[in-house]
Amino acid sequence: MSAERTITFLDHLRYEKRLSEHTLTAYASDLDQLSKYLLFQYECDKPETATAPMLRSWVVSLVEEGLNTTSVNRKMATLRSFYGFLRRRQLIADNPARNLQSLKTKRKLPAFVEEKAMELLFGEISFTEDFSGLRDRLILELLYGTGMRLSELLALKVDNIDTGSRLVRVMGKRSKERLIPITNSLTKLLTQYIEARISAESNDCLILTDKGKAAYPVFVQRTVKKYLSAVTTLSQKSPHVLRHTYATHLLNRGADLNAIKELLGHANLAATQIYTHNSIEKLKKSHQQAHPKA
Repeated sequence: MSAERTITFLDHLRYEKRLSEHTLTAYASDLDQLSKYLLFQYECDKPETATAPMLRSWVVSLVEEGLNTTSVNRKMATLRSFYGFLRRRQLIADNPARNLQSLKTKRKLPAFVEEKAMELLFGEISFTEDFSGLRDRLILELLYGTGMRLSELLALKVDNIDTGSRLVRVMGKRSKERLIPITNSLTKLLTQYIEARISAESNDCLILTDKGKAAYPVFVQRTVKKYLSAVTTLSQKSPHVLRHTYATHLLNRGADLNAIKELLGHANLAATQIYTHNSIEKLKKSHQQAHPKA
């Protein structure tokens, strides 16, 4: 790769775009790989003179080598960014990467815990009877019972809880507030926890550590993983899995997709629709088990 062009581009990313060193290393590596390919395949030692067919040829070679789709798409993004930069600086007359189209990726279905496992968690797994046990159970029940994000849980204040109306006020992304209804059992647990918490601590954050400090991400993540490990073999045992579980269980039991969208705080329905795939998979499984010709 022409050293001067590359350095100018990477400086632009570092000082103007303020990208991380990790990202800069990835960009530099992609451009170096392209440079070597063009030199070997086309005897082109000036990548800024590369044509669109040359770039497409490199992309095809990456796919044929078995590089995963995500990595190939990232390298194409590097090309679009690099040649777009050269074109804006009028260092090239045309952008040969302009029409490069990202490859379609297979979207992973959200991991979720089966209903029976959640029933086991809250019905059979024992929590200590002290403040710590009460808090641990509340963390799990709030995440599963409201579908809120980890950041939203950590931001909860005591006055965000309305036990009389059985509502939790959550501040979501883009400072968008939403009200989430809660069950009678969760309301009782919250009341019990708040009473125990007030007697020991005046901090207004709802979820506290054993030392009375505001809970932090790793603290909640460890708590969730500890208890989920007792009821599921899922590789992912995170707060976000409980959010997926909340949405999937609601959908499986007939909840309206638009209602789930509002409860989750999604900006658009497309983000919520992925949960329908889990329901479809469940229907397929039931069909295969029950249909005589399946």
